[in-house]
Amino acid sequence: MTQWAPIDERARIGVLDALRALALLGIFVVNLETFNRPWDTLADGMREGLAGADVAVAWCIQVLVTGKAWLLFSLLFGIGFALVQQRGVSGAVWKRRTWGLLVIGLLHGVLLWPGDILRTYALAAFLLLALRGLPPPRQRDLGLMLYLGIWAMFAALMALAGDIELPADDAAAIAGRVYAEGGWAAVTVQRVRDLSTMLGSDLMSVPAALGMFLIGGWLLRSGRIRDADAHLRWHRLTAGVALPVGLLASVAIVSTVGLNVTQAGGFGRWMLALALLQVAALPTALGMLSLVVLAWRRPRWRGALDRLAPAGRMALTHYLMQSLVASTLFYGYGLGQFGQWGPAMLLALAVVVFALQVLASHWWLARFRFGPVEWLWRWWTYGHRPPLRRMPVDA
Repeated sequence: MTQWAPIDERARIGVLDALRALALLGIFVVNLETFNRPWDTLADGMREGLAGADVAVAWCIQVLVTGKAWLLFSLLFGIGFALVQQRGVSGAVWKRRTWGLLVIGLLHGVLLWPGDILRTYALAAFLLLALRGLPPPRQRDLGLMLYLGIWAMFAALMALAGDIELPADDAAAIAGRVYAEGGWAAVTVQRVRDLSTMLGSDLMSVPAALGMFLIGGWLLRSGRIRDADAHLRWHRLTAGVALPVGLLASVAIVSTVGLNVTQAGGFGRWMLALALLQVAALPTALGMLSLVVLAWRRPRWRGALDRLAPAGRMALTHYLMQSLVASTLFYGYGLGQFGQWGPAMLLALAVVVFALQVLASHWWLARFRFGPVEWLWRWWTYGHRPPLRRMPVDA
């Protein structure tokens, strides 16, 4: 009977760890805003009443990071699943791995932050199991159809709907008071409420994530990641054409519609703009991936990216730790700073926390083989405890 085990670190693809680290920073930059507002108001876009540096930072985050970091992280998860597939692991191991991710995501959503993405990834991974036998070109085509189809359909519905008037609701104000002033039990109840309302969004987010997984799998299986030198023309075109096209499209959308419902002139028009921004995010995310792959080939840039890579090797642990830090800082049972920080301060916080995480990753991985949550996930996945501490020969 085959005994599956975690991949040896010498077989890791270094650029993927650097990409995970950069995606992790981008996700934290975007997520911090969600720790400072009721969930019911997040779809409205930028907070009202901002000025100066806060508006400039909010604009830059919307154009450069929002949607793009999530897609990059999703592509990397898809590449990770393809790596697992290439090792020939059984369907039973795949399912154990996915069930473990689902449990981690649900615990994260209930205990720390209802905006968890791991639950969505796990649900998409269950569907991916049925499609992992597709040849790479069909994976790419189906992935593009799923992702772009979901957002094109949503954009069409919003365009047909026209102006949408949402009924007045006190739920957002009540949730805001709970997050700002409530104890741990009250905030946890509110998190469960918000998480339950978000489950409906899985009807869109799960197919979209599945599309990204399929595209990520195609990137790996086609050789564009492991043998980038053989695909330099593709990476240069993606970084030199797709990336600027995606960014210019984002700039055009934001410049035309604005950054929130008020500037857009209605909720329906703002939802249409968000859908178009998600379409523009795909070439942007792919271009960012190719840009980093190209930079990895240059010794100077590779040295800088390699310093970030340890954080990417502990991305799951750090993703959860970011939520622990933010929930403790902003929620009522912690320091109670909910709603008091603008985008500029939140961006500074994200950079500082991420820098500390990079330093902590270097320290931890000099002594241990995996991040703590990664280790537990592997233990559950493979059914036996992998060694955690480094032996002297590993150092």
